[in-house]
Amino acid sequence: MTEEILVNHTAHETRIAVVMQGVVQELHLERVSSRGLVGNVYLGKVSRVLPGMQSAFIDIGLERAAFLHVADLWQSRAHGAGGHTMPIEKVLFEGQPLLVQVIKDPLGTKGARLSTQISIAGRLLVYLPQDPHIGVSQRIGDDAGRAQLRARLQKILPGDERGGFIIRTSAEDATDAEFESDVAYLRKRWRQILDDSQLQPAPSLLYQELSLSQRMLRDVAGEQTTRIQIDSTDEHARLVEFASIYVPGMVPRLRTYAGERPLFELFGVEGEIERALSRRVDLKSGGYLIIDQTEALTTIDVNTGGYIGGRNFDDTIFKTNLEAAHSIARQLRLRNLGGIIIVDFIDMNSGEHRDAVLQELRKALARDRTRTSVNGFTALGLVELTRKRTRESLAHVLCEPCAVCQGKGAVKTARTVCYEILREIQREARQFNPKEFRILASQQVIDLFLEEEAQPLAALGDAIGKKISLQVENVYAQEQYDIVLV
Repeated sequence: MTEEILVNHTAHETRIAVVMQGVVQELHLERVSSRGLVGNVYLGKVSRVLPGMQSAFIDIGLERAAFLHVADLWQSRAHGAGGHTMPIEKVLFEGQPLLVQVIKDPLGTKGARLSTQISIAGRLLVYLPQDPHIGVSQRIGDDAGRAQLRARLQKILPGDERGGFIIRTSAEDATDAEFESDVAYLRKRWRQILDDSQLQPAPSLLYQELSLSQRMLRDVAGEQTTRIQIDSTDEHARLVEFASIYVPGMVPRLRTYAGERPLFELFGVEGEIERALSRRVDLKSGGYLIIDQTEALTTIDVNTGGYIGGRNFDDTIFKTNLEAAHSIARQLRLRNLGGIIIVDFIDMNSGEHRDAVLQELRKALARDRTRTSVNGFTALGLVELTRKRTRESLAHVLCEPCAVCQGKGAVKTARTVCYEILREIQREARQFNPKEFRILASQQVIDLFLEEEAQPLAALGDAIGKKISLQVENVYAQEQYDIVLV
């Protein structure tokens, strides 16, 4: 299937949508404010060596000096005898220029954490220019499959290659041509870093982890991509420059969008984003999905809704489940849901129907760039599947817990809050002896006290022998209240 990629770029945010046959299939978002330093490569300068802590502080041009421990200093291992590491003071000295990579962002008063073991990520491979080792992701197949991938990569590596590679999970079904393209890209990146390290003064930034738009060109765009539209001329120029060096085949497909209507509005992406934040997803047949994200897992419930078509009830259920299988696969990509996912399809009596729905789900998930595995139906009739977590889900990026319900999804009724207040006053009357109890609460709660719950309030006042007054606080949510002792 052919696809089109839309890039909406502003100074503070980049959003990318992947569209197939006019339907949005993937959404990616990156904000400048949340973009970290992990992966950046710097030419730093050793500002201080601490033998007692076997660590050093490195100036990489940030507000605070970064931290390097001897365990992250590959030169210490390389020069040590018998597999032992050399003391850091034997390897580093103050004022020494040093090539380093950020492995942990600055946090609070702590500076960034560094390593001198450089790694550069590609689409299929991670390049380790200082480590002549070929590793394979443990998530890939069995031992035989990993050995086969390792042998294929070893065969296509140039004779002068002294570095190593880690084969990523996404490379499991890669062709030799794709491997060669990724190796060429990574080697070119490393040569550029080395060339810049000879020309730039310390401290200098030599390599910045790719922006979302550049990662899109590297990881998402492929032979099936017919056009990439960008609504910013500056970002278009940057992508053309990047593509001409690293993925020249993509240059003719990069286009600037200059239409009057916003790009995402024209293709209906804004509406898709809104729908992707909703619990309910309507199906064309009249059925619907209910998607709930929790800390441990995501649950998806399939319902027939208003769909009553088909020759019989079993046929109706089967067709709804088939449509739901395709919608579920798309929603996982749109919302970037990861981890454990439980799907509750509508119960099917026919084993043949269950197998067909499972096959359709696997077929729909096969188009997912993120590794997903389906474990089939459980004894309770649920389908278990797992999807690798690659980044925060769309809801976690765009939303935050509700200030009123604190993420519970429900609030106590006004009557429940009234009775809590009455119990609270009763407790406090045993401990304190004020002249008056003043209730500060929301309009809904005060209204209830003035109307339906006026009698219990008056009875409590008589029982404790104190005056109880009411005061509306318009800024209070329904569950909020205070009891002031006057």
